[in-house]
Amino acid sequence: MGPHPAVAAIRLAVRRVLHDILTDHSRTTEEPGASDGPPHERPPSPLVLVACSGGADSMALASALAFEAPKLGIRAGGVTVDHGLQPGSGLRADEVVLRLRELGLDPVEATAVTVGREGGPEAAARDARYAALDAAAERHGALAVLLGHTRDDQAETVLLGLARGSGIRSLSGMAAVSGGPGAARRYRRPFLQLDRQTARKACMVQSLPVWDDPHNADPAYTRSRLRHEGLPALEKALGKGVVEALARTAQLSRDDADALDAWAGQAAASVKDAAGLLECAKLYALPPAVRRRVLRRAAIDAGAPAGSLFARHIEEVDRLITGWRGQGAINLPGKVVAQRQGGRLVIRQG
Repeated sequence: MGPHPAVAAIRLAVRRVLHDILTDHSRTTEEPGASDGPPHERPPSPLVLVACSGGADSMALASALAFEAPKLGIRAGGVTVDHGLQPGSGLRADEVVLRLRELGLDPVEATAVTVGREGGPEAAARDARYAALDAAAERHGALAVLLGHTRDDQAETVLLGLARGSGIRSLSGMAAVSGGPGAARRYRRPFLQLDRQTARKACMVQSLPVWDDPHNADPAYTRSRLRHEGLPALEKALGKGVVEALARTAQLSRDDADALDAWAGQAAASVKDAAGLLECAKLYALPPAVRRRVLRRAAIDAGAPAGSLFARHIEEVDRLITGWRGQGAINLPGKVVAQRQGGRLVIRQG
């Protein structure tokens, strides 16, 4: 008799992602000289870490990684991040470490972070968490870090993006594969096609203890209100299937956004003059969606922080191209200034 359907589903999702990770790894190790040297000098088996809060989603993910990784010759480890936002959070992190070790993961560690205030409490906690995960991955030489985001999380992310009104990139939700500079494919989200209930059921049938973060039910947090009030109201009004439809919207939006980003990348070179300045006439000839991407990239390259650069900023710069009436310079985040000079658009540090 095979495993419970929920357990089979989470294991299959993790197995597929591990195969992808190994494929990526083999491409790099097949480069000349990558496996040279005597056997005792060759690198150890590849390591994959799971980010685990102790909640149902990440505990289910940890259990599936512990089961699947050894079959593929992969070492499985875990990291739990103590945000220090609740009394006893350090003890909670130590408990998660014990649970991960009981699953057979090694190395396992808890890392404490200091959460700032920039961007609001949720964004600040997220930034601190990813910085800690990046550091852990670098320290242990991990090929990837698995994250337990589910299809329900994806639906919430799409709705939050819709509320921000910042275009299809914010509707594209979380990527199945993502990462920062130098580790563009570090983060993997195996559960984006699985619902939250499947992960919780997998924990229950495996008798895995689960911790329910009180922040997830705290109405002070936007995502919590959306989860407990917004989505249920949508399902009541529109019927079941809203979560699946929103997750599907995320994938379709991501495909469109990726295509437009690629187009903008090609167009950026074609709208510059010999001195590397943007020519307004050539910008004007581009489709708006492509032109705004070129402008956004130019602003970021000039020093504007991507996280602080909103659609309204780009719309103001765009009016220097499409609604030129002799207006003055536009101030952007990061002390970046955009202004039109003699048929050229100049974006630079002020």
